[in-house]
Amino acid sequence: MKAVAIKGVKEFEIKDINEPISDGKKVIIEVKKSGICGSDIHYWVNGEPKGLVMGHEFAGVVLDPGDRLDLNKGDRVTALPISPCGKCEACRNGDVQFCPETWSHAVGLSLDNPGGLTSKIAVRSDMVIKVPDNMKDEEVAMVEPLAVGLHAAHLGRIAVGDDVLIIGGGIIGLASAEFAKKEGASYVALSETNEARGKKAVQLKVADEFVNALESDLPKKLLEKTNGGFDVVIECVGNDAAVNSAFTMVKPGGIVVLVGVATNAIPTYTVMAVMKELVVQGSIAYTYNEFNSCINLIANKKIDAMKFVDDVVSLEEVQHAYERLTSGSDAAVKILVDPNK
Repeated sequence: MKAVAIKGVKEFEIKDINEPISDGKKVIIEVKKSGICGSDIHYWVNGEPKGLVMGHEFAGVVLDPGDRLDLNKGDRVTALPISPCGKCEACRNGDVQFCPETWSHAVGLSLDNPGGLTSKIAVRSDMVIKVPDNMKDEEVAMVEPLAVGLHAAHLGRIAVGDDVLIIGGGIIGLASAEFAKKEGASYVALSETNEARGKKAVQLKVADEFVNALESDLPKKLLEKTNGGFDVVIECVGNDAAVNSAFTMVKPGGIVVLVGVATNAIPTYTVMAVMKELVVQGSIAYTYNEFNSCINLIANKKIDAMKFVDDVVSLEEVQHAYERLTSGSDAAVKILVDPNK
């Protein structure tokens, strides 16, 4: 079957890979839609690991239920793409994102477990979740990134009336902004260098204001507007400018949530964190309950996941889709892939 795999720096190839074979345990899923994630872009930009078939945000249909007696062929599903051990303290507490094994064999994030940039995948049966019939495939593929935003908002401990700054207007930034509002934030600003994306956040009504991160007097303006800084800053970029902006824009005693993935060391003035007595909180993935919550929120029409979907492309169009998402000028924040298109 055809699959899109990393070939080199900013380069994909379409190649044939073996179809997954039932082992009586894993669930074999036909992929209907698969999302392109910001972390996927990091792999593509670096060109490593070569041969990786990405796609950890997906919607599909059961072809073989494996050892799941509650699933049948034809059931519509998604899954947590992770591979927690289920035995360690983190797993027992429900914090599967902390398990040392969580990313070792993750779907679409490990060489031995191809993701949704192909037509059929094998997924650990305990990670598979049946979804309501009223959810579109596109909505199901949006569950995973929305859960990342929900987790970030929870870790920000946002209270009613808080001022919140989101740095980065990709899908995780937009999802974090959406949940910041739902947690009760009275003012949500979104900082972006891509003006098209920033304006889109306001159009989608997930942010109250777009602020251009390239404005030289931006810190002064925002600090004045918020009377000394934001209660919570959620950083969704992962570079030194974004992290230092977060430390600058947050008020004394405030919370900075670091969601952006940095693949290199980030120089920063820790004196800002010290003098302001900041809470600096890392955020990775989500809990099992948060993932389920996003399914329920979408199914019950509490969140319009479709408003985030900009395009659906074929495997042949994946290369161009990644180029769009990294152009710095395109308004697109979420492009889905249909491997059967």
